[in-house]
Amino acid sequence: MSSLRLVLADQLTHDVTALQGIDINEDIVLICEVRNETNYVKHHKKKIAFLFSAMRHFAQELRDKGIHVRYVKLDDEDNAGSFTGEIMRAVEAHKISRIISTFPGEYRVLEEMKTWQDKFGIDVEIRNDDRFLATPEEFANWANGRKQLRMEYFYRDMRQSYAILMNGDKPEGGKWNYDAENRKPPKEGLDIPQTFMAKPDDITREVMDLVATHFSDHFGDLEPFHFAVTRDQARTALRQFIDQRLCHFGDYQDAMIEGEAWMYHSHISFYLNCGLLTPLECVKAVEHAYHQGLAPLNAAEGFIRQIIGWREYVRGIYWLKMPDYADQNFFEAKRALPEFYWTGDTQMNCLRQCVTETKENAYAHHIQRLMVLGNFALIAGIDPKYVNEWFLIVYADAYEWVELPNVSGMILFADGGYLASKPYAAGGSYINKMSDYCKNCSYKVKDKNGADACPFNYLYWDFLARNRDKLSNNHRIGMMYKTYDRMGEDKKHAISQDSKTFLESLES
Repeated sequence: MSSLRLVLADQLTHDVTALQGIDINEDIVLICEVRNETNYVKHHKKKIAFLFSAMRHFAQELRDKGIHVRYVKLDDEDNAGSFTGEIMRAVEAHKISRIISTFPGEYRVLEEMKTWQDKFGIDVEIRNDDRFLATPEEFANWANGRKQLRMEYFYRDMRQSYAILMNGDKPEGGKWNYDAENRKPPKEGLDIPQTFMAKPDDITREVMDLVATHFSDHFGDLEPFHFAVTRDQARTALRQFIDQRLCHFGDYQDAMIEGEAWMYHSHISFYLNCGLLTPLECVKAVEHAYHQGLAPLNAAEGFIRQIIGWREYVRGIYWLKMPDYADQNFFEAKRALPEFYWTGDTQMNCLRQCVTETKENAYAHHIQRLMVLGNFALIAGIDPKYVNEWFLIVYADAYEWVELPNVSGMILFADGGYLASKPYAAGGSYINKMSDYCKNCSYKVKDKNGADACPFNYLYWDFLARNRDKLSNNHRIGMMYKTYDRMGEDKKHAISQDSKTFLESLES
């Protein structure tokens, strides 16, 4: 009797727990492209092509090891269209005694997996995903009894547990966090290296044709396509980042430049989140580069914090708070998502740049996501369900476990401060400081009111005014209410009227 071992699109790691202890003479690995997973939200064309190509390459690597792989392509005539349907077909076709899977990345998939034992009448084993450094149970134990779950304290515990950037029991350099050194605005003459570029092979080109045929109505550009689709390529992408961009990553990780979509970021979240790379290998590689003198401490620490701090933290929040977390809407925001989030057709240059680059690349770096795209959604009062859906659709590194806490918790403060200590709302001056977007904008960032004023300026104050009952006791933004209260009534009226006019124009 054989075990059926299911590998999902974000589990493309050769030693993933579902494959551990495999009997290559008896067991069958199931990998399937199913319509339900492409259409529960209408994912970016490039995201689908990336994952399908990576899945097909991974399946071939398993076959090269002598492993029996049952691979179901999207356009196979008998494709059942769902994980459950494909499990049923595999169970009917083979003598299967048990189903083995790795803990999935999304709550809805876990709930589906939990039905299989009763549905098929055979044992189902869901193994921990040991590619993460903290299990959901370990995070829950850490969170138990804490009034506030602050990432910084979790991050310090992770550093100590894994002895990363430590000097004995002290943090390397004497400080845990060098974020204050990682906020330099862009300057003239930066020489930004190109991101990793892989040439599509026959497998990738076949997948691209499939996506062009079956997903023509999905958002985003399919070409040019240059993502890594194998582990070897992903490791090359990591090495290229360390060699060429890590040295400046810390300084300019918050900076934005028109026409420079990739900046000095690593662009490995695609590969980390689908399993082609693992967290510890990335962290250890960057730590080694620091010790070899190839990168300053603020760059190495900033990168490592994103992975063993923030990435692990948001996953912990997700599994701790689901399923209720998906329905959080602290500000009771109800506005629909503006059409320009799909088209880029807006006079606000910062938003036009970020949407256009998202459409082209299925990528935007974290400050573009947080302080431009997310900031606008927050202060404009867009319903979190629409914002979450958009972020899950458009980015190739997005899975619900990482997308939902980042959007509902960090970007929209929809959980009322469970994840973040304050809303990350800002006016146009922040974007002007950290980018060159305002130079080519139709609006004037220096103007606070009127038809020519940057909408971020009056929308920021309008957001604070209309949510005063929910935010006035937040100690991190209390000073802003004191500033607002010093404004004259004419100024407050102008803020309200400009915001009303602008937001009504979005709806029309």
